[in-house]
Amino acid sequence: MAWRQAFVFIVSLASVAVADGARAEPLAGCAATDKPCLMKAMKAHPAKTRAFWQGALAKPVAERVGPAPEGLAEFLRLDNLVNGFPEKPRPSRLSPDFLADVRGAIADLPPAVRRAFGASFAGVWFVDDLGGTGFTDLFLDGKGRPEGGFIVLDAAVLGKFKANAWATWKENTPFKPAPGWSLEARIEAPAGDDRRGAIRYILLHELGHVLSINRDVHPSWSLAPKDVPSGARFPFFELSWTIDRKEGKYASRFDAAFPMRASVVYYLGAKLEAADMAPAYAALAKTDFPTLYAATSPGDDFAESFVSYVHTVLMKRPWEVVIRKDGKVVATHRPCWGEARCAAKERILASLLR
Repeated sequence: MAWRQAFVFIVSLASVAVADGARAEPLAGCAATDKPCLMKAMKAHPAKTRAFWQGALAKPVAERVGPAPEGLAEFLRLDNLVNGFPEKPRPSRLSPDFLADVRGAIADLPPAVRRAFGASFAGVWFVDDLGGTGFTDLFLDGKGRPEGGFIVLDAAVLGKFKANAWATWKENTPFKPAPGWSLEARIEAPAGDDRRGAIRYILLHELGHVLSINRDVHPSWSLAPKDVPSGARFPFFELSWTIDRKEGKYASRFDAAFPMRASVVYYLGAKLEAADMAPAYAALAKTDFPTLYAATSPGDDFAESFVSYVHTVLMKRPWEVVIRKDGKVVATHRPCWGEARCAAKERILASLLR
């Protein structure tokens, strides 16, 4: 299982060659509806191995970016067939101005963030027609153990938004629109409200997923909840989550006080009413989730906490959600860093980036 999102992005500097002979065989041999065959082919694909990424891993982190190798595009087409997406990803052709924004976004990242991804990050690769904005997956070492990760972004989608417009769109997706209600998100001051700012923020979220690989902050996304070893410990996860083994799902430690959390769904169809905006954020402020998106799953809890911490604490950039009814502000939400409720998570994040 990979980490697929309806909205994410980034990348470029130069194409990175993969290992010689790393391309997989054609998709022939599996009917488009034969999911067991497709799943087997996907799991055995070279893009899931370190050998495929050897050439990229030998380069400096800043150069592990560019149009996706064809072998990776083939792997993504297999994944789309398995998951029922009709799109057929293909390597992007990246315009100079887009590349300039990506390079700028990468250059903006704090040194502590860039240092955290040396040997485990196989780069950011661009395709068109992904079937979503972003895709993160892990690759395995020679013994079949998770070793690192790679990010794929849809360049055609990513060029459309400035930072605050993207954040506002994203934060509205859990709520059904209704007259009189509005929600505005701000992640950049006016001078930084551009495409580069959006790319940087989305990149940081995806890097959070990569950083989680092999760091025991939460159970691997490749495991179903029921398959997580009973003796395994995940310090970050355990602050906010439990495993309901009977139901085979993760549960938040705050569900009794925040029952609305179960209906918070991003991107895939709003379940909450517009009038639920203020109550949802009021309940969120009583948890240790820094954003509403963080409350949706253990993986997104860590990725959202990572981007929120880096963006607001290390980079000292703004982040707030403002909710209005008939033009009047009824609620404002800001990150919890520096507050007692998020102190334990903040200590873990600071330690990871030390």
